[in-house]
Amino acid sequence: MEKWRQIQKGNFTRLEDLANFLELDLNEIAKASFPLNFPFRLAQKVEKGDLKDPILLQFLPRKEEHLKTLGFTKDPVNDCSFQKTPRLLQKYEGRALLITTSACVMNCRFCFRQNYPYDSRGQFKEELEALKNDPSIHEVILSGGDPLSLSDVVLINLIEAIDEIPHIKLLRFHSRFPLGIPERITPALIKCLKKMRMQGIFILHTNHPKELDDAVFASLKSLEIPILTQTVLLRGINDDHQTLKELFLKLAFQGIIPYYLHQLDKVDGASHFEVPIEVGKKLVSELQNTLPGYAVPTYVQEVPFDKCKTRITSGPLS
Repeated sequence: MEKWRQIQKGNFTRLEDLANFLELDLNEIAKASFPLNFPFRLAQKVEKGDLKDPILLQFLPRKEEHLKTLGFTKDPVNDCSFQKTPRLLQKYEGRALLITTSACVMNCRFCFRQNYPYDSRGQFKEELEALKNDPSIHEVILSGGDPLSLSDVVLINLIEAIDEIPHIKLLRFHSRFPLGIPERITPALIKCLKKMRMQGIFILHTNHPKELDDAVFASLKSLEIPILTQTVLLRGINDDHQTLKELFLKLAFQGIIPYYLHQLDKVDGASHFEVPIEVGKKLVSELQNTLPGYAVPTYVQEVPFDKCKTRITSGPLS
């Protein structure tokens, strides 16, 4: 068994175990249909007994998840409307997104794809054929779940198969794995990326500066491809200027470029995470006044059927 997979077995998946480890009152924790999945490494960064810890809040089921809120749905970005095959989506010109797996290194409570009807087949034959037959596609995005949840054998075989398609020039990875298990960046994966013809790009999803440390940065840099990040604006977690400033500076100091700051996708059970857009615009304006331009991500939201991410401009404040 690969080392990282052995480490993954230590993830917290039972509320009782997590409550004992973090000295939490089980009566304050809600049970939910979306299962707990919390890497031990991140749990170690949580202040014990603190139910408002910004890392813990991202993964701990809460009673607010059972609220029904107008405008919040099972499929807030209409993923199912864009399927070319059961696992290949195309929303934007020139790009296609391959849903590689339902598995993830961690289950974020605000995950917009927690209700997605994942296809469990192990092979990607239909998806690879669709990519081969569409020369208009120049970029493939590996997503999920988390594409790094695949074994090295499966992931490398998939990368090599995509690399054989001449019109695919860019291969993008969307992942949170290095935050929870930096050991997932293995020598075999690094070797594969160095050999491939395509330009690789790695997008790390990170929401709080406490998630980042030297081991995370070392694993990312070992990939030797451009690293960008995306962050979801979350109430009680990062909806203040100082937290976002610290996060984006911490990334910039390592040569990692903050790419997107996302307005929350309105998935059922996540309304308690929503930050009003006017607050987000004010935060971005404050960041623009205190950070270099390359350290300020673009504030966006995904509007179904728009031809690109919709930019939310900060503009002059009224």
